[in-house]
Amino acid sequence: MIISASYKTDIPAFYGRWFLNRLEAGYCRMVNPYGGQTHRIGLTRAEVEGFVFWTKNLGPFLPALEEVSERGFPFVVQYSVTGLPAALERSVPDAERAVEHMARLRDRWGPRAAVWRYDPIVTADATPPSWHRETFARLAGRMRGLTDEVVVSFLQPYRKTARNLDAAGVPWHDPDAEEKRTLLADFAGIAAEHGMALTLCTQPELAGVAGTAPARCIDAQRLSDVVGQAIGARTKGNRPGCLCAESRDIGEYDTCPHGCVYCYAVANRATAQRRFAAHDPAGEFLFPRAPGGNSGSITE
Repeated sequence: MIISASYKTDIPAFYGRWFLNRLEAGYCRMVNPYGGQTHRIGLTRAEVEGFVFWTKNLGPFLPALEEVSERGFPFVVQYSVTGLPAALERSVPDAERAVEHMARLRDRWGPRAAVWRYDPIVTADATPPSWHRETFARLAGRMRGLTDEVVVSFLQPYRKTARNLDAAGVPWHDPDAEEKRTLLADFAGIAAEHGMALTLCTQPELAGVAGTAPARCIDAQRLSDVVGQAIGARTKGNRPGCLCAESRDIGEYDTCPHGCVYCYAVANRATAQRRFAAHDPAGEFLFPRAPGGNSGSITE
């Protein structure tokens, strides 16, 4: 099984010690956010074919990657670097630091070990399409040779996302399909100039733009390339149009304290901050849901 760590929270930035403790223990526990059932997820080398790490700040986790590698686990890092202003990304390190981290990944594990994510594309008064073209081109130039793929997606205006953007006083809008296609075509050309394929994360309504392809964020082939042997994992996306390989995610919603206003995984920042403060790096769970631990039936 491929383990995703995690599209629900930033484990590399905030929960690295917990992750290493669970790796040493050989398992972690998590609670299904929809049914409350408790799951035990094995993390031994025999059970895990590889890890996909998702982050906006890899710096705190770079030493941990050495341990992951020493234990024989292949991994890929999905690194979100957008250059968005602090009004949208409150506590994300600047893009230049992220580029340095990507360079260290490339130097140590090669250009297949990391994927640059320029997502979500948030169109606001301060970040119109012209801003995104300029920023994407600048970052693509810095990422040249560090990776061979950039994943993009446009903001999905879920109800909680729209509410949080409005509450933060960010004037934003959802561009029409033609605006999005025009920007994607520009991005594809820029990415190609810098040796990267441009892929689109689960927005099939925008398929067909020249120079783009659907993304596989949990990519068994990329992991196979990193480890040098085949990893067999069936395609089992999380929603319609998703081409990700089957995986288990070990994160929890409402636990990332980055404070990105648009975040899909955090409905309320105060809740995320409380849960982060309650986190026990020695615990089986990412955070305790009730005094004395978690309740609910346990499954393997």
